[in-house]
Amino acid sequence: MKGSLSMKSMKKSLQAYGTLLALAVIIVVFSLLRPKAFFTVRNFINISRQISLMVIISIGATLVMSINEFDLSVGSMASLGGVVSALMAVAGLPLPLCFILPIFISLIIGWINGWIVAKFKVLSFITTLGMSTVLSGVIYRLTGGATVFQNIPKGFSWLGTFKIGEIPLLSVIMVLFIILFSFIMRHTVLGRQLYAIGGNEETSKVAGINVALYKNIAFALCAVLSCITGMLIASRVGSANTTAGDGYFLSSYAAVFIGCTVSKKGIPNVLGTLVGCAILGILTNGLTMLQMPTYMQDIITGTIIIFAVIMQKLGKGNTN
Repeated sequence: MKGSLSMKSMKKSLQAYGTLLALAVIIVVFSLLRPKAFFTVRNFINISRQISLMVIISIGATLVMSINEFDLSVGSMASLGGVVSALMAVAGLPLPLCFILPIFISLIIGWINGWIVAKFKVLSFITTLGMSTVLSGVIYRLTGGATVFQNIPKGFSWLGTFKIGEIPLLSVIMVLFIILFSFIMRHTVLGRQLYAIGGNEETSKVAGINVALYKNIAFALCAVLSCITGMLIASRVGSANTTAGDGYFLSSYAAVFIGCTVSKKGIPNVLGTLVGCAILGILTNGLTMLQMPTYMQDIITGTIIIFAVIMQKLGKGNTN
């Protein structure tokens, strides 16, 4: 009897603190292997900058996953945001407009995704996969497949390169988004309704929740955050690659799945997503210092995703 209680207690502890413990272990291991290079204030500031963009796009994925849906167009949306903002800057339009107009465009695209999913009951991964293909075509039409880098004004790179003392502005922006959406998901009607829909959509309808509206909002916000990520990528490097956002698709959902294991209920949450991004970012940073081949980093990341999905199921109690 005591053994059974002990096992249950250990299982609950692992579900509640296992991911944070894993993060601590990763930091300790890299600190021991590369103490002079890894365990420094400068490197941790660098890591915060490196994961900032992943965190922003992953928050969008968190919103969509909170209603048990997926948005596979986040990578293409990020690429489109970067390309459109860069092309507008090259055309000589005011820089504020170069960053504001793509957000409105992404809002409309995301709303369309949500509307199709809610109105026609189409699987979200099919809808957004199709939208991703459409966006890729639009990007190619706008750029001819070439990177946008010529005649970009210097002011365009301000958001992505400016520092407040030693702290990159990107890291500050990341923190602001974390605070904002953590508050929204935990303390507002929008957050409660999204979680209610994710918990049981039919019950939510019976309770009078406008499921279609909140799905539209979730997809729209996801698209906006993806677009913002893409624009910040372009601003940081001073150019817009047509596939710049593609690499963030897998990482963003990996971060969300890892983040689910931080919650006792195994649900998507913003702070958990931050932890997931931190784990992936620190792993990349540490493995790069150890001169680990890129393919090994991919293998490790994929393994972590599989493990995170299993832990999410354990957190929800879905082991049958």
